[in-house]
Amino acid sequence: MLQPDRIEEYLKRLTPLARSNLLIELERLEVCGTEMPGTAAILGKLRAEFRNGSQATNQPNPTHRVASPSRHFFAPLEPLLVDGAPDHANSGRIFRGSLAPIWEWITRDLLPTMARDYVSCMTPLIAADKQLEARGVVAAFQSKVVKYLESTLGAPDGAERTRVKLATYTASRAAYRDLNNMLCVLRARDALARFGESLPAEIQNFDDSRVSALAASLETLGKTNADVVPFALGLVARRLETQWQLIRLATRAARGKSAAEIAATPYAITVSMVLDWLENKRSALRVALKNERILDAKGILAAIYDAEYALQVRIDGLDQSDWGERLRRLMNETAVLVEAEVSRFPDHVDHVLRSRSLRSHDSLGGRLTYLAWKGRDALSGGAGYLKKLIGPQE
Repeated sequence: MLQPDRIEEYLKRLTPLARSNLLIELERLEVCGTEMPGTAAILGKLRAEFRNGSQATNQPNPTHRVASPSRHFFAPLEPLLVDGAPDHANSGRIFRGSLAPIWEWITRDLLPTMARDYVSCMTPLIAADKQLEARGVVAAFQSKVVKYLESTLGAPDGAERTRVKLATYTASRAAYRDLNNMLCVLRARDALARFGESLPAEIQNFDDSRVSALAASLETLGKTNADVVPFALGLVARRLETQWQLIRLATRAARGKSAAEIAATPYAITVSMVLDWLENKRSALRVALKNERILDAKGILAAIYDAEYALQVRIDGLDQSDWGERLRRLMNETAVLVEAEVSRFPDHVDHVLRSRSLRSHDSLGGRLTYLAWKGRDALSGGAGYLKKLIGPQE
């Protein structure tokens, strides 16, 4: 076990950027479930420095992780960043932990001289709060990075050389994928920004009219920027009151409600995006339980159950699809986490994660919601049918 004074001494030897990178890497391993004996003290000190003591690795944090000029450079990516597990695709989103190693690669390997000039120019502009001039400098540097990235990744061995270089800054395999995602977003940053500005700050009622309007906007965007549509969907997801509602774009576009028919729509990716979101929620649940934040775990678990139910109700034949297989695996992993937690207590001791209220769809209201979602008229079905559906009530 490392002693506190030795930890302090070790961290002081590192540059601020190196300490930020170390924090990101340790949190990535923690989210992935990797056991790291003796690192709790290091995480505590690094979080105190960079997060004002925050311990919620699954929550976005406004404090900086890398230098200010890089924050301005990555600004178009900010609404698309996630803090979950980097192991799966995260369609339409970018893993926040990838930004620091990508910035290191850009400034040390891709464009070291131009990057130094960019930082030198931006630093006084940021200090003087000259936002208009700063935006111009940022846009110019972004365009240069896009041009050089296209050339580098398009070379015969460019992709492999880039992977090797990125591996010197992070062990995460998500970094190369997110570099390509960054390139896609920066290419269409103006169109994506206009699309984002057209969205309401919050979408509380994702009804048919809203779905139709968004589908029309997405279709327009896709005509000139087809590869950026998943990221536009990521912007929509951030504004939804309940993220699983994103699949309504696919279910409404489908000729029927079967998994195969939904998979044939232009918005089939929304189902994968919801499953990505569930994966991140499951990772957040593991971290919450590990840190004994039980009330946080309760809220996360309720959200997982609600999304599982929505997917099963809205997609016929889900269990026989690849989506269903992924959902089944995810829910089994979630059940293992919950069982490990509640098994620490005797059966006669109530545990908040055992509460039936976490599965709100088991209630009378939840079953009536099932009817609404399936397009049935519960009242015209007769009292006998309704009684059979909901069972005896106390």
